[in-house]
Amino acid sequence: MVSQSPPDASTRPATPTVDPQDGLASALTRNIAALAERRRLEEEGAGADQRIAGAITRFAGSMAFVGIHAVLVICWIAVNIGWTPLPRFDPTFVILATVASVEAIFISTFILIAQNRAAEMADRRADLDLQISLLAEHEVTQLIRLTTRIAAHLGLEEADNPELAELQRTVAPEAVLEHIEEARE
Repeated sequence: MVSQSPPDASTRPATPTVDPQDGLASALTRNIAALAERRRLEEEGAGADQRIAGAITRFAGSMAFVGIHAVLVICWIAVNIGWTPLPRFDPTFVILATVASVEAIFISTFILIAQNRAAEMADRRADLDLQISLLAEHEVTQLIRLTTRIAAHLGLEEADNPELAELQRTVAPEAVLEHIEEARE
């Protein structure tokens, strides 16, 4: 067995520090801050139409919206079936049905606009995730190659593990996609 002294502090890679208050590594804290800043910039970069659609969608998906609608519909019905002294203005509820239909058309359109924007952002994040995964896979492959060479140099029997040869192969994403598509057919 070869005895080696540990590398001195100047040659070792910096180890992320851990904040004792929240227990998070400094790199993780930095990444969270970077992602939060990215989301803030994406929101700022949204056009006025997208911000309006987002605000309407958020309100339409809230309990306040449900509550307001419940009160309005109950009042509308109460007036138009004669439970109040107010004059009936929609005794057949045709106006109510029309208003509800038009509102549903607009709300569904705003929701679609917001969903399209969310899907676009999700696609960008998925692309980033894929690129990071491919980079990590490449780095791990290189580490396996290096570790195997070190093990072989040191004469360790683990260097002869037949699985290592397979793990050292570079993954071609296009080939993986082809196999996935063939498996779906």
